[in-house]
Amino acid sequence: QVQLVESGGGLVQPGGSLRLSCAASGSIVSMNVMGWYRQAPGKERELVARITSGGSTNYVDSVKGRFTISRDNAKNTVYLQMNSLKPEDTAVYNCNAESVRYYIGTAYYTDYERWGQGTQVTVSS
Repeated sequence: QVQLVESGGGLVQPGGSLRLSCAASGSIVSMNVMGWYRQAPGKERELVARITSGGSTNYVDSVKGRFTISRDNAKNTVYLQMNSLKPEDTAVYNCNAESVRYYIGTAYYTDYERWGQGTQVTVSS
């Protein structure tokens, strides 16, 4: 089975930077659209950025020009570079894979809507 593991969160001052990583474990064949979501206390989860297998990207307006999503297909990893962080970026960030194709032995499987466990990002002075 496939697992997504996020890392890179933490406490940073306003204006600072963090780089989140989301690595997929398992015998991965391919992953299609990958996304980073976040949820702040008392708010609904929102899509922050997404990237297709071909590298096309989309961002929520509030992070455009500050955040960059990228992926390394050879490493089955997606990244979120976050610059010029603001207190309102404080949230738990989760990565998502819309679908993941993998194999166990000679059998192939596809998992849909796989989520990581989340990583906390806190922007505060």
